[in-house]
Amino acid sequence: MTDNRNTILAVILSGLVLIAWQYFYNVPQMEKQRAQQQAQTELQKTTPQPTASATPGAAPQAGGATQPATPGASQQAQPVVARDAAIAASPRVKIDTPRIAGSISLKGGRIDDVALVQFRETVDPKSPPIILYSPSGTAEPYYAEFGWVAATGVTAKMPDAQTVWQQDGSGSLTPSTPVMLKWDNGEGLTFRRTIAVDDHYLFTIKDKVSNVGNAPVTLYPFALISRHGAPQVSGYYILHEGLIGYLGDQGLQEYAYKKVDEAKQVNFKATNGWLGITDKYWASALLPDTNAQLQARFSSNPVGNVHTYQTDYLLDPVTVAIGGTATANARLFAGAKEASVVGVFPFAGLGGYNKELGLNHFDLLIDWGWFYFITKPMFLGLDFFYRFFGNFGISILLVTVIVKLLFFPLANKSYASMAKMKSIQPQLQALKERYPDDKVKQQQEMMEIYRKEKINPVAGCLPVLIQIPVFFSLYKVLFVTIEMRHAKFYGWIKDLSAPDPTNLFNLFGLIPFDPTTIPVFGHYLALGIWPIIMGITMWFQMKLNPTPPDPTQQIIFNWMPLIFTFMLAGFPAGLVIYWAWNNLLSVVQQSYIMRRNGVKVELFDNLKATFARKAT
Repeated sequence: MTDNRNTILAVILSGLVLIAWQYFYNVPQMEKQRAQQQAQTELQKTTPQPTASATPGAAPQAGGATQPATPGASQQAQPVVARDAAIAASPRVKIDTPRIAGSISLKGGRIDDVALVQFRETVDPKSPPIILYSPSGTAEPYYAEFGWVAATGVTAKMPDAQTVWQQDGSGSLTPSTPVMLKWDNGEGLTFRRTIAVDDHYLFTIKDKVSNVGNAPVTLYPFALISRHGAPQVSGYYILHEGLIGYLGDQGLQEYAYKKVDEAKQVNFKATNGWLGITDKYWASALLPDTNAQLQARFSSNPVGNVHTYQTDYLLDPVTVAIGGTATANARLFAGAKEASVVGVFPFAGLGGYNKELGLNHFDLLIDWGWFYFITKPMFLGLDFFYRFFGNFGISILLVTVIVKLLFFPLANKSYASMAKMKSIQPQLQALKERYPDDKVKQQQEMMEIYRKEKINPVAGCLPVLIQIPVFFSLYKVLFVTIEMRHAKFYGWIKDLSAPDPTNLFNLFGLIPFDPTTIPVFGHYLALGIWPIIMGITMWFQMKLNPTPPDPTQQIIFNWMPLIFTFMLAGFPAGLVIYWAWNNLLSVVQQSYIMRRNGVKVELFDNLKATFARKAT
């Protein structure tokens, strides 16, 4: 009965591993290939891309019949132009900060040119910086826009996407020098805008309108983020990429691009919220005042063969009396999702904007997942040691040791039980010889031995079960946090968040050939040095345990290191390093506990026996 139970448990664990591999590696690889093929097809097309104007989109109706529409993408299209040409086509104000380079378009007053200069496309520091925003008319327009819309019935001219603002003075937008813009509608309304930026990724926009006309005017402040065309996403089930927001009592709202395509428009009414669009490492989010009443919206508008995605909000209306003024404040986050900037913990220097601005769970802009209570502390530990050693690889090794120490009492009990199990193997073998045809009697006597020796027959599975949540939390941290992106270790590992770049099947670079480019099964031919090291350490750990009496179990445990070697080959190198180091620590720990319990450590004997059987 115990043998059957162990066999079933081993099969279940193997099945879970295979399912995880399918979700986290195989399916994303196929999706990636499909996306690449689709992208190549799209590049061959000359379909014009949509532009944006102040043509109203569908309006949120929560504000009543007089609720105006937030400006949105028009149904017009224009030929795609190069990004540099689009930037040069309109007068601009330069953005110059330690982390952002770009410009603000005076035509429309948009923030539509943002490059993140501290992050590069590849591990090569000379590679181009990450481009976040691009102007309308380019291949991938992405921008933020702010301003006013008139209440229903108001005929006054309002600034829109075609309006050319005038800059008061000259100079660039820097953390110490804000920019002031002005536009007069010629009908008594003068619009002024002050744009400031900090030394990270936060823009602060203050709009002011003065009325010297002959009638009061009712206006609604608005803000929007617009993205034309769905970007290529990672395609992983555990990561959200798309429209996101935390909207008051309605909590976290996540809409993938396909989901918002189906819904077309989703309206929210909330206080103390924020909303935007997130990628894996980068994000753009509107951060209104925490006490503002929002008429918020996620929307998708088809224009030709692409969709325009927009997150926007309207604030409560303000009436500008004759001779009076009105103001509106807005904030924009446009940058990298750094934990210390976004705000993960209110301590350890990781409070960020979430704490400074009193935002509502802005830390959820980083997708920590359902097991955030494990993932966040895991990141905190890695970041803590990184501040001392300056290497996330060393941090992984040290955090693994700490996890081992935390679970030492439980693992100690488990390994002690396994040691006792090994010591009673002769008694179990004698039972089989004494009752060769009576399986029931064998089980009864076996359970009696377990009871006398105080042995838990399934205790050997506990170290593996303990490792699973730690494994997935580290995987999540390596996968979603930008701090791990392009984080170096030693030797050939230049990016802990990427797979080991070496490959056994081209003799680790001696043969100028990439086996992973082979159609159909090429992505299985990725086997680097660290996955091989991991497989060897796992094999050692398996050989330290007693040989399972059941032949099925023997086959499973004999092949498991090889299966895991190929499975983990496509995982981040940091995760493979963790697993190999954990295996090595487990071998040392288990050997020590076995000696302390008077059980001979037969690791090398088992290894010799394995090779002897193969030789025979």
